[in-house]
Amino acid sequence: MKVKIINTSSNPLPRYESRQAAGMDIRCSLNEPVTLQPLERRLFPTGLYIELPEGYEAQIRPRSGLALKKGLTVLNTPGTIDSDYRGEVGVILINLSQEAVTIENGERICQMVIARHEQPELEEVQVLEETERGAGGFGHSGVK
Repeated sequence: MKVKIINTSSNPLPRYESRQAAGMDIRCSLNEPVTLQPLERRLFPTGLYIELPEGYEAQIRPRSGLALKKGLTVLNTPGTIDSDYRGEVGVILINLSQEAVTIENGERICQMVIARHEQPELEEVQVLEETERGAGGFGHSGVK
């Protein structure tokens, strides 16, 4: 599969950092460094525009290293880019640490996973098939 991409940033195209990686790293496109205060969130531009094939989405996910080392994560994770969207890929980051964090141009701020999806036809019914689990959720399977 090929995905068409426009790169208006000064950064290299996204790429997979290892042979079996599911996500490719995305870099921010900034004119100057941006400092996020604790609990501050901001939309970061990437300078990237993509054209996905119909039936696919791009999922924007946090980078584990940024989360662990700096307390930064993607706020609406996973963010979804639909195949009919043609605007710039933007990434909402939030600083969950107790210290200000500065982000530089070209810093890898998230990863993007391309995934197939379906649009099922919903059938409204009055009763659902019973299962052993039933309505148990939110940790139900771990309770003895």
